[in-house]
Amino acid sequence: MQTIRLRSRGSSVSFLQELLGKVGYEIPASGYFGVETDTAVKDFQKKEQLVVDGVVGVKTWTLLIDKTKPADVFGDVFLGEQDLIDFATKYQLELAAVKAVNEVESSGKGFLIDGRPKILFEGHVFWRQLKARGIDPEHFANSSNKSVLHKSFVKKHYLGGTAEYRRLEQAISISTDPGFKEAALASASWGSYQVMGFHALPLGYESVQQFVDEMHLHERNHLEAFGRYILKNRCLTYLQDKNWAKFAYCYNGPAYAQNKYDEKMAKAYLKYSTF
Repeated sequence: MQTIRLRSRGSSVSFLQELLGKVGYEIPASGYFGVETDTAVKDFQKKEQLVVDGVVGVKTWTLLIDKTKPADVFGDVFLGEQDLIDFATKYQLELAAVKAVNEVESSGKGFLIDGRPKILFEGHVFWRQLKARGIDPEHFANSSNKSVLHKSFVKKHYLGGTAEYRRLEQAISISTDPGFKEAALASASWGSYQVMGFHALPLGYESVQQFVDEMHLHERNHLEAFGRYILKNRCLTYLQDKNWAKFAYCYNGPAYAQNKYDEKMAKAYLKYSTF
């Protein structure tokens, strides 16, 4: 693993923060090695009788990974080559195009270090989902719930990693009304392709709970949900034509241009086309 320290950035830092969360440190998976992460690393090093320097090198990585034992958690849950081949055949796509989309649109891996699917809980979506079920969110909006229940998008409430499940659980616990659990599950995006729970019924799942249960099984189920989404929302034709800009707009919305998703997919497609 890469040696990282205070002010490092990137996927290794996000992975470190997931591991620290697994062993009890409540740190947002921001991908930035800030003071909070530095303090947690030093505390972990002190408890494990390592040199307390805040530098995450081979010894700190080894102990963190050993204590979280990700191999025991995951088992067989990751996509393989045949899964992408089967998807390409089912949707009449070039394999290179499928691999390009998988590289750019998936979140790297669909499961957290503790074996649960990746999620991102959306408090402003929760507000709308409650209203859709005849529940007045204004009645439950207070200072205790402001990080999980709010009218508009608020970026600062996102914590990432396993902390998103704490936010989900807090939302569910606001009320014993069964509608709260369903609304909360519908207000999170799930798995590798971050499909929102409220898409469950339109995509042909029997319920939001069934959709969530399937997201816990395998990245293959994440890919299935992605396929249903692009078919239902008429993005598939753009992908078949390799019209990257229109596909990115259809799947990601107007922000695709700012994030250069179309350019990234076009570049990835050229790479996989040469294999």
